[in-house]
Amino acid sequence: MTNVVLAGGGTAGHTSPLIATAHRLLARDPQTRIVAVGTPKGLETRVVPAAGLELQLIDPVPLPRTLNLDLLKVPLRLRRSINQARRILRSSGADVLVGFGGYVAMPTYVAARELRIPIVVHEQNAVPGLANKVATRFTDRIAVTFPGTPLRHARVVGMPLRPEVTGLDRDAVAPGARAGFGLEEGLPTLLVSGGSQGARSINNAIADAYPELIARGIQVLHVLGPRNFRDDMVPVVDEATGASYRPIAYVDAMEKAYAVADLMVGRSGAGTVMETIAVGLPTVLVPLPHGNGEQARNADALVAAGGALRLADAECTGDRLVDLVAPLVTDPARLARMREAGRGMVPGNAADLLCDMILEAARR
Repeated sequence: MTNVVLAGGGTAGHTSPLIATAHRLLARDPQTRIVAVGTPKGLETRVVPAAGLELQLIDPVPLPRTLNLDLLKVPLRLRRSINQARRILRSSGADVLVGFGGYVAMPTYVAARELRIPIVVHEQNAVPGLANKVATRFTDRIAVTFPGTPLRHARVVGMPLRPEVTGLDRDAVAPGARAGFGLEEGLPTLLVSGGSQGARSINNAIADAYPELIARGIQVLHVLGPRNFRDDMVPVVDEATGASYRPIAYVDAMEKAYAVADLMVGRSGAGTVMETIAVGLPTVLVPLPHGNGEQARNADALVAAGGALRLADAECTGDRLVDLVAPLVTDPARLARMREAGRGMVPGNAADLLCDMILEAARR
């Protein structure tokens, strides 16, 4: 039996590949023991147990973005979290640690290094985060999603995705999903999502754009993110066209939303980029303008191939979305070309490739 500890959290960008990898490991060998490590503040507290996985928590260690007194507290906080991670690694009998980034990653990497437990790293973004950069000093088992990711020893495996995404049968899933979302058959459908946390600029722009879109017969499924959804957000139907605006807080099974959509507007997180490539969904990508620029880089290859359009966050307004989306979502030939442009851009067996790396490391 192999004991695998998976560390990652904060957003779906970290938790989704973690869950996909865990499920693939179990599919290959049901005797594998898996423990996921996260922090109390992340999305993992909900989605990891919901996926049937054991979750243990350590304290997060965020790094201040400015020089202030909080910076002096980092070493003490980091040591406390490292000690918590050491206890988890020991109690689980870890044969290997797999890190996916986020606040939980750095303490677990250091703890595994101290305990001489093999480490495997998966970097989702084209521009790596700090924890995964540091981890390259501890291991040469580095898996990346995008070619050209600047990490030593990087091996391109792609993004581990759930089989419900990689094997999506749109024709089979769409009718039930469409009914569940309250959408009409036969109308062009725009999916809008800013990721698991939502995106304020996209949400504001679509709030301005949707009256004109539904007036043109384009129905809109808008995933706002739990923190941005209010009880007074209700469906709006254009009586003349029958098209509706459908706001919802969160979608647990995003493949259902992908199945009903002709076009998506969203951030260019690595998960969104890879999932839309996998299901063949044309996108308008609005990279997050903050962070270390990883979302802009994530979008580069797909935009260059013609599988997506890029819209700068500062230009993401209601009028601009209408001008961009309305002619595109009603042009089946152009949408078909965009779907074809993304095919074959990344490995389709990423979860298996990463599992091979994990099991090889565990045997050493």
